[in-house]
Amino acid sequence: MLAAQRQHVILQELEAHGTVRVAALSAVLGVSEMTVRRDIDALDADGLLFRVHGGATRTGDFGAVEPAFLSKSAQETEAKRAIATEALTLLRPDMTLLISGGTTTYEFARLLPRNLGLTVATNSIMVVNALAGPAPSETARPDAEGGGIRTLVLGGQRTPSEALVGPVTMHALDHLHADICFMGVHGIDPEAGITSPNLLEAEVNAAMITASGALAVLADATKYGLVGLAGIAPLSAVGTLVTDARIRTGHDGPAAARLLREMVRDVRIVPLPSPEGHPARGAPPHAPAARPAASSPTHLPAGRNLPVAAIKGHDA
Repeated sequence: MLAAQRQHVILQELEAHGTVRVAALSAVLGVSEMTVRRDIDALDADGLLFRVHGGATRTGDFGAVEPAFLSKSAQETEAKRAIATEALTLLRPDMTLLISGGTTTYEFARLLPRNLGLTVATNSIMVVNALAGPAPSETARPDAEGGGIRTLVLGGQRTPSEALVGPVTMHALDHLHADICFMGVHGIDPEAGITSPNLLEAEVNAAMITASGALAVLADATKYGLVGLAGIAPLSAVGTLVTDARIRTGHDGPAAARLLREMVRDVRIVPLPSPEGHPARGAPPHAPAARPAASSPTHLPAGRNLPVAAIKGHDA
């Protein structure tokens, strides 16, 4: 078995069990423990797992560990694209958006239509790159910059997740007012709320919420139950949560989705197609994305919402 194949199996075992032991992997792969350790070292160097004594654990299991952008972007790609596509339905012409750092928000930025006259303010280097130039299939509005999207870059100190944080970023946010904030998070937990492993990024994200009329969190189902070092905001601050169908089939089963619906006004659960084109991971065939009842607003309410009370990262 090639090294790439062994490492793929190791990551699958890690996804299934949360932690893996060298001895157990040696038996599964039919190779020596020394070979397994070398594979774990390689995956640890790439940021795809966290090496511990006798084995490895997922990086997300440590609240203060902040994975690099490239390592995160290679994970859960199918879910992130489905979530980003659903999030587009929240857009309206001429909106001003705040977009936080993260790999799911990066996918969202890549899909943003260039013909709606949008203005985007972001602290993500990768989001800025995604917005450069017009989309190939669209015609940009002549009154907008940067291929149809007016882009404002919030300065600051660069993090491993390619976000900009610190006092420069906070100062810029003091003077901004957005219609809606699209946010990626490290973890979603009923008690801890939405969290980040980076204290400064949590503080910036909380300021983004305060500067926005509404908050949409884009997070795949693997984020449920994870708690980062720093709190950003309680779940009651989230206006819309877009996640994937595995939220119904995880450790807590359907109870997780029910609990989220009790705490978040608008929960949207998107199905994940398998490579053969059929729903996967427990999603029912042709299951539509979950929508709120007709009596509740699915998009921004008329006028401005009052700023939500957010938990600052340094107070978490």
